[in-house]
Amino acid sequence: MKTLWILEDHASLRRTLQRVFSQEPDLACESAFGNAEAMLEALAQGRGPDVLLIDLGLPDLSGLEVIPRVRAVSPHTVVIVLTVYEEDEKIFRAVCAGAAGYLLKGSSADQIVQAVRDALAGGSPMTPKIARRVLEMFSRLAPKPAEYGLSERENQILQLIVAGLTNKELAAKLELSVHTVDSYLRRIYTKLEVHNRSGAVAKALRERLT
Repeated sequence: MKTLWILEDHASLRRTLQRVFSQEPDLACESAFGNAEAMLEALAQGRGPDVLLIDLGLPDLSGLEVIPRVRAVSPHTVVIVLTVYEEDEKIFRAVCAGAAGYLLKGSSADQIVQAVRDALAGGSPMTPKIARRVLEMFSRLAPKPAEYGLSERENQILQLIVAGLTNKELAAKLELSVHTVDSYLRRIYTKLEVHNRSGAVAKALRERLT
């Protein structure tokens, strides 16, 4: 039997969630709180729950402040956000604070229950709209490939030397002289700030230039 706590200041929603989880044979809703201080006090007095379902908009403390405090006191507790907020900043801060899931309050009872089970199984349940926002955020944060100013032909040659072609094979494939291929390679080395073919190949693979 896995234990669940609810931190939600809206009494009607809190009671609804309690009723939903009371019907699940493998999930026990031990406690439900209307404010963060009461929940944190209970947490300090004993072992925390397996799952904490938490709103971000609380009357005393922000849920974003509460999440890291829960994780510090009870590292085994899986925290799932259930909120109306879908701003990028709040999503990002909640995930960075240690939330394992992020659901919007429009989620159905079945979706919330399944999200709890998914989180207990090691997943990171999110409302589809939130999952898309998370992917977009981390895509924007991902480092962009460095720009070395390679021409189209130089990029083509770099791809081919990464594939293992020799200078003679390059010349034959591209219908160039070996001398011209050598000139292209010297320009590629200069732009990539390397000294030889192996350096160019290593840099291309490391920085995903091809």
